[in-house]
Amino acid sequence: MSVATQSPSREDFAALLNETFKADDLVEGSVIKGTVVAIEKDLAVIDVGLKTEGRVQLKEFAAPGEEPKIKVGDVVEVYLERVENALGEAMLSREKAKREESWTRLEESFTKNEKVIGQIFNQVKGGFTVDLDGAVAFLPRSQVDIRPVRDVGPLMHSPQPFQILKMDKRRGNIVVSRRTVLEETRAEQRSELVQSLEEGQIVDGVVKNITDYGAFVDLGGIDGLLHVTDIAWRRINHPTEVLSIGQTVRVQVIRVNQETHRISLGMKQLEADPWEGIAAKYPVNAKFKGRVTNITDYGAFVELEPGIEGLIHVSEMSWTKKNVHPGKIVSTSQEVEVMVLEVDPVKRRISLGLKQTLSNPWEAFAETHPIGTVVTGEVKNKTEFGLFIGLEGDIDGMVHLSDLDWSRPGEVAIEDYNRGDEVQAQVLDVDVEKERISLGIKQLGNEAFAEATGDIRKGSVVTCEVIEVKEMGLEVKIADTDMTAFIRRADLARDRSDQRTERFGVGEKFDARVTAFDKKTRKISVSIKALEIAEEKEAVAQYGSSDSGASLGDILGAALKARDDKPAPKGKSKKAADADEE
Repeated sequence: MSVATQSPSREDFAALLNETFKADDLVEGSVIKGTVVAIEKDLAVIDVGLKTEGRVQLKEFAAPGEEPKIKVGDVVEVYLERVENALGEAMLSREKAKREESWTRLEESFTKNEKVIGQIFNQVKGGFTVDLDGAVAFLPRSQVDIRPVRDVGPLMHSPQPFQILKMDKRRGNIVVSRRTVLEETRAEQRSELVQSLEEGQIVDGVVKNITDYGAFVDLGGIDGLLHVTDIAWRRINHPTEVLSIGQTVRVQVIRVNQETHRISLGMKQLEADPWEGIAAKYPVNAKFKGRVTNITDYGAFVELEPGIEGLIHVSEMSWTKKNVHPGKIVSTSQEVEVMVLEVDPVKRRISLGLKQTLSNPWEAFAETHPIGTVVTGEVKNKTEFGLFIGLEGDIDGMVHLSDLDWSRPGEVAIEDYNRGDEVQAQVLDVDVEKERISLGIKQLGNEAFAEATGDIRKGSVVTCEVIEVKEMGLEVKIADTDMTAFIRRADLARDRSDQRTERFGVGEKFDARVTAFDKKTRKISVSIKALEIAEEKEAVAQYGSSDSGASLGDILGAALKARDDKPAPKGKSKKAADADEE
């Protein structure tokens, strides 16, 4: 017996047809809605209208680090990966659904340049991963904060704004920045804070950073520069002498640039200016004690009181040490006595002198060594213009080439001296203002010279010996002396016809009259012509009379005969002896 198969009713066929159409509407790779029908351990069973349900892990319904909050009957959106797998179940994903939703919202925010909210949940190579409500983004380490962050722990799993820098949906890449958001926020705060600041305003701040040239002070969202010169009135070599990072300080706003947001701060401006009334407090030529604070190539700075420093220029440090570095005369922190040389309140400068507090060796030498004093010293140096002799008080005197020898040129005489030789010299002049002492060596022979030439004076008759015949005159030596003289042709005879140099020969002796004699310079001038004129006048005075009837020739002849008949002393010519007798 055959069993008849019951055919489906028209209503059942319509239901099956609708179910088929509904399944066709569910496209794989799309986000669909479903109902939670059961929760099995760590899985949620979801009915999305297919033949069978799908299962999704509970953790996909919670943010990282949180417990899932889902229950039976909740309608949720899931991502349909496949309508039916090998087990006949629908493959669903809540995470991919959230990612799809997030991508859509993130693309819109990226287009509008809007900020998005996310949570840092993991650390990876080069940065961190951020959950943007289902979509995972990469946060480079350089974009975490404005300054490098050592510990990111406090930032983890905390909702905060980010700026999307780059998106690539095909590759699934999103790059975000937290630093950009902070910079924008800070710029707004800076602008508001800068507008609220005024020059001269006194504010409190915290030292944030210290450099060689100053310190940066945080005024509550904006930094101001406290330059090292504005920390205190006194000299500060480095800000760490006064400040430390984290220290709270009270400062005054010196300058505010509204465009660049640069703020200059000062601490010393909150104290009284020590330069007020400085000229009355430190009068010129007054002496004070101070401490050396700094040494340079051009001098040393001395602190007279906190905030008041003066400069001892290298030229005012020592009377005798002219080309020595200041560090070899004074040392840092040394207490010294100084004299005020000049005060300039406008430029805030005080010029000080160190040598002025010590005795001037030039003045001391002038007092104890008047002109003509004989001194002994060591030859310190030989130059092209003379010798430098070391004297008392660590000073030098100079013997010029012209004061080395009477008879020889200075260029020749200086070769007799060497550095280290001990010599005697005579003080010729002392110029305290110019710090110069003039000495002479040849002047030491003046006494012997005076004895040898004691009888010679202007008008004396001396015996001369020709040592050289020249066209313009004769070079002669004065008898019994080391002196030489030059007789010009015009002085060789009264008569022009006898003024010929060829009449004389080397070694020939004759008498002449001294017409000029300077013992100081040892210069003597003699003339045969002057002697002849003097003899003629003498003869006329002795033998001439109005009623004798004798001629001038007779008178001169008688005078010469009388002189020649008288014997001359040993070593002198007859004319010279007669002149001495007169």
